[in-house]
Amino acid sequence: MRKSRLSPYIGLLFDDVSPSDLNSVDFLSAVKSALGTDHLAVIRAGEISSSQLVDIAEHFGRPKAFHMTRYRHPDYPEIMISSNEQRDGVAVGVARVGNFWHQDSSYIAKPPQYTLLSGVVIPETSGETLFASAVDVYRRLPDEWKERIERRRARHTVDKRHRIEEEHVGLSIAEFKALVNDKYPKVWHDLVKTVEDTGEKYLYASSDYLDAVEGFDANENAAFIALLERLIEGPDHVYVHHWQTHDLLIWNTQTALHAATPIARGLSRTVHRISIDRETT
Repeated sequence: MRKSRLSPYIGLLFDDVSPSDLNSVDFLSAVKSALGTDHLAVIRAGEISSSQLVDIAEHFGRPKAFHMTRYRHPDYPEIMISSNEQRDGVAVGVARVGNFWHQDSSYIAKPPQYTLLSGVVIPETSGETLFASAVDVYRRLPDEWKERIERRRARHTVDKRHRIEEEHVGLSIAEFKALVNDKYPKVWHDLVKTVEDTGEKYLYASSDYLDAVEGFDANENAAFIALLERLIEGPDHVYVHHWQTHDLLIWNTQTALHAATPIARGLSRTVHRISIDRETT
């Protein structure tokens, strides 16, 4: 097994990982430790079965069953299938997931701690995943903005990105928004947080889930969101993950900002995803 850094800001690669490594508590503990310092781990260990994927996830915490039942794995409800493929005219999984910069599920009060993603069907081109470090984003904030946002909270919402499903057909825009707000009420999180493992500060916000900063007026909110977008999307600070079949990615949902990129027309992509809650003691 070889370990190397993926970028100066985020990510470690664990390459040539053996089947015995994947069953090793020491190896999985090393990966978990990496998530506290480097926020993202890429593991290349060859094909991993669905049952083994769940076993790996359980080492990091408690896997959560995906809320949209029709996109769950038929045998393992903890696994969400994300796919643009169809079989007999029926979608294999949910398509176009996370094609914008975000921190997973920040619009709920207690987001999962980790996300695990396994490449099942990977196109030769396109479909990359972009990653940026929330620690690095905070570090590059101008001092003036660091002072302005210190000890403030941000209100998060899924309003801008909630999917329109079949059951929503016929609803007015007002009715749809009311339904979303009832299911996912807006929540407040500290805007500046601290990484437990390193003591570094990081920014817990992304423009598509950020509704407002506590105490900011409309102009201040707009200015902060525009700055946030520039810092997150700065190409020199983004790691572009070019997928290989059977790649296994695990990231810290608090500190790893990420975005999916489009898949070229005519190409197929299927990945299996597990959201993992922090283990309870």
